Amino acid sequence: MKWSAKIAVVAGALLLAGCRELPRYFASDEILARAGGRELRLRDVRDAIPQGLSPEDSTAYMKMYVDRWVRKQLKLEEAEVLFSTSADDIDRMVEEYRQVLLIRKLEQYYVDRSIDTVFTDEEIAAYYNAHKGDYRLDRPIVKGRIVRLGLRYRQAAKLKALMGSKSEAQQQDFRDLCAKNDFTVYDFSEQWVDFPEFLSYLPTLRNQNYDALLATTSVQEMHDSQSQYYFQIDAVHREGEPIPLERLRPNIRRILFNQRQGEVIRRHEEELYERALDEGDVRIYGAEDAPEEQTETEQTEK
Repeated sequence: MKWSAKIAVVAGALLLAGCRELPRYFASDEILARAGGRELRLRDVRDAIPQGLSPEDSTAYMKMYVDRWVRKQLKLEEAEVLFSTSADDIDRMVEEYRQVLLIRKLEQYYVDRSIDTVFTDEEIAAYYNAHKGDYRLDRPIVKGRIVRLGLRYRQAAKLKALMGSKSEAQQQDFRDLCAKNDFTVYDFSEQWVDFPEFLSYLPTLRNQNYDALLATTSVQEMHDSQSQYYFQIDAVHREGEPIPLERLRPNIRRILFNQRQGEVIRRHEEELYERALDEGDVRIYGAEDAPEEQTETEQTEK
């Protein structure tokens, strides 16, 4: 039977596996390919075929799978010949990697079973206060709002006054007026944003310095050929000042989690170590043991 025809028959048989048991011929250890001193059998391929493929797609997938397998075995065979002298080093690296994976899995088991992922505001604040000198801003950050409206809006002055008012009732009037006229509002009053990002919502020039805008909390304005913009910067932290806690909170949570994770791993490691010593499963041989062992060896040689 030709190779392509054989693949098509095998693929068709595998499709039937989802509905009924495979015929005895295909349920056997049918050899599909040989390469590099290894064999690819039907049982190795059966689970690799995705469900729901058409007969044509299954045949194509089978051909691709077998072709990739053959190429891989040929490369492995060549590598084993070329690097036969490095076999011990490769085995050592594989074993070291296996050990790393096992230990990592064990440590994750410790962490999943024991770690507490809840951090109180007090814990976060305590870490921040102890380390905030290590976190400095490399650019100004601000809180504020921007509203964009048409150039000929008749109640522009009223809108500006409402925006700058400290009255909650007038602030609600400001929000209602913006909603009624479908004005675009960028509200950063509850979050810190980089000053350059804040400026990106305004008709600013790329190479011009706008630090003077940080000097006031009053409502300021700009305009372009189509719109006018009212904006208000409510709060500022300048370059070189400590980064605010609000901005660092997610980072601090990750740091505290890593610290707690390390503590869990170290604690279980110590418990494992001490238990093994107590039960006699571990013995540490010091310098004082060496002469005795050497004497025993010499006596045996005699």
